[in-house]
Amino acid sequence: MTQSPGALFERLLDIMHRLRGPNGCPWDREQTRTSLKPYLIEEAYEVLEAIEAGGLESLREELGDLLFQVVFHAEIAAERGEFTMADLLERLADKMVGRHPHVFGDATVDTPGQALAQWEAIKQREAQAQGRPRSVIDGVPRALPALVRAQRMQSKAARVNFDWPDARAAWTKVEEEVRETSAALASGDSARLTEELGDVLFSLVNVARLSSLDAEDVLQRAIEKFRRRFTTMEADLNARGTSVGSVSPEELERSWEAVKAQERTR
Repeated sequence: MTQSPGALFERLLDIMHRLRGPNGCPWDREQTRTSLKPYLIEEAYEVLEAIEAGGLESLREELGDLLFQVVFHAEIAAERGEFTMADLLERLADKMVGRHPHVFGDATVDTPGQALAQWEAIKQREAQAQGRPRSVIDGVPRALPALVRAQRMQSKAARVNFDWPDARAAWTKVEEEVRETSAALASGDSARLTEELGDVLFSLVNVARLSSLDAEDVLQRAIEKFRRRFTTMEADLNARGTSVGSVSPEELERSWEAVKAQERTR
């Protein structure tokens, strides 16, 4: 008979405790919060890749690896006398109940947007009660990828109606920023160009968001398209007895256009 999730979670905690114990694994024992940061990020991205690929077995595997990172950090906190996994779970459960009064209380919301607005209002009240000034756009981690961070921050500002009416209106801002970037490029001023290019990217994220697109996903798809076309071009040139490093820029351009034409005919 399959064990309950609770029993299996207790087993995982016991495994983690043993790995960190006196007779545990030397590698696990020497890890710190700082040393584990790259692994936490890596596991989170592997979950995203599994979701994108649509493989359930891979998703189950990667979610487990991500959970293990959470358990690892909780074990380190327990060792330092800071908090335990029980403390973490209790705080999480209480927060979810408190942030959903329309489910666990008497509040009423009719749409996802209303639920989100209620969530933000509760967070604002919590911050005020703790004497912490909180901006509407707070709570977006600096460690997020830049496009994700930009879109999250724009979305938060939009909840208080600081937003463009639609994607077409946002596009006019892109056009304005492109003109300013062109002028900065012509000026040769690196600092000015840095600022204007940043404004272009930020404005493009607004267009994606208002078109119900995820800017990070949009760019990832473009990167993957470039990778696919470039490797196809490499293979085509290799099949002709040459390589990307030994042909002229003009030949590379012709080969690139040929690959694009092949894709259009499929």
